[in-house]
Amino acid sequence: MAKRHLIALDLDGTLLLKNQEISPRTKTALMKAKEKGHVIAIATGRPYRASKRYYQELQLTTPIINFNGASVHHPLDAHYPRILESIPLAYSKELIKRCETIGVFNMMVEIGDTFYMKKQAGFFAEFLTDGVEPAGTGELHALVKEAPTAILIEPKPEKVNVLHDTLQQTGTETTLQRWWKGETRILEIAPRNVTKATALERIANDYGIEQGNIIAFGDEENDYEMIEYAGHGVAMGNAIDEIKAVADCVTETNEKDGIACYLEKVLHL
Repeated sequence: MAKRHLIALDLDGTLLLKNQEISPRTKTALMKAKEKGHVIAIATGRPYRASKRYYQELQLTTPIINFNGASVHHPLDAHYPRILESIPLAYSKELIKRCETIGVFNMMVEIGDTFYMKKQAGFFAEFLTDGVEPAGTGELHALVKEAPTAILIEPKPEKVNVLHDTLQQTGTETTLQRWWKGETRILEIAPRNVTKATALERIANDYGIEQGNIIAFGDEENDYEMIEYAGHGVAMGNAIDEIKAVADCVTETNEKDGIACYLEKVLHL
């Protein structure tokens, strides 16, 4: 019998096309992999509400990794032990104030299943709310009363470098700061003690799958640890150079069915 694999899927720039859809070929390959007994899990920086659609479309029955590993839960099993890490409240408020001083277009603070926004507009409102209203909008350092699970920042284009240089000098012992370098530059800030890799290891252990039988697909900074950890770390053709360098191999781009190309060959779908 063929070995069972755990297949981890980043969303943006990996599983999803630019139109935010899953291509028919990639969906077919993943469904065939499921039929063969392989385990599929989404691993994304997005909140669950903004990834639920794809979880349901692929008819998954597994835990899901959100906020780059700060949240792991099983949407279909209330008894599955949930992981929900957070960034210390005092530091979060300090970071939010610093960002506001530098100049940002928008910020989003996630606290478990609740979120706050500087303003309900732009990329965050279009792609990360899924029609859910924020608990509040406005001055986030005053609104936030609990330790956040994650903080997402969309800087003004002319402030990207200033924000990058400033935040690199602070909080790195507490947080893991990763940039999403797509058409809209987004900084994702999560607790330092968790990554997609730590979350993936937890799921692999739960399913009794060895590290060598983990296949992980990714393209951006927040996929680095996961790609490095997996027995088969696969960089998308559109991945940043840092991900390609640490990956075991490079497949086609997300627009050219990179996931399907790899799985069809390796799993003989």
